[in-house]
Amino acid sequence: MKIGILALQGDFNKHGLILEQLDLEPALVRYTSDLNHVNGLIIPGGESTTMTKLMDRAGLYESITSFANTNPVLGTCAGLIMMSYQAKDRRIKTLGLLDVDVERNASGRQIHSLCKLLNVNINGKSQPIDATFIRAPKIIRYGPDINVLATFNESPCAVQSGLHLGLSFHPELNGITIFHEFAFKKLAALKEERVDAA
Repeated sequence: MKIGILALQGDFNKHGLILEQLDLEPALVRYTSDLNHVNGLIIPGGESTTMTKLMDRAGLYESITSFANTNPVLGTCAGLIMMSYQAKDRRIKTLGLLDVDVERNASGRQIHSLCKLLNVNINGKSQPIDATFIRAPKIIRYGPDINVLATFNESPCAVQSGLHLGLSFHPELNGITIFHEFAFKKLAALKEERVDAA
């Protein structure tokens, strides 16, 4: 299975290393045509206002939204912001893939970055992980279809809805594979079940 990584900005190489650990093939996505050759997409961290401009310039909004109708998408940090319904910042154009509203840079400046032990509940199993928050967004509202997988300071920091998964932290910086595995193996299997049922 080939998984695309939006390679406009951010540390997309570390996501590629996580995919390789899971025997998934990473592929860089910079143009709309690149989405024709992948089975899932990662929207990595970065700077969300810059990402908005680059995605707009590349004409990626419509193609990513269409791709996400039938394929899993994982967003980390700024990727979560881009996947949200609303980012509380007029400069940011979001994709509306997850029914959440977010506040940018809610954890403060980069010097306030931290690594925190989280308990994550995936598929009914709780598991502790190290999570690195860097100028992390905060989910300030979420809809009824959102499944909260982990919380930090009483706010959701890992959420899932349908085929999509959004994280306010960077699992790739700690070598954490469970989210990529969940998105591109478990949720991809859900996609196949839907296709078979149809």
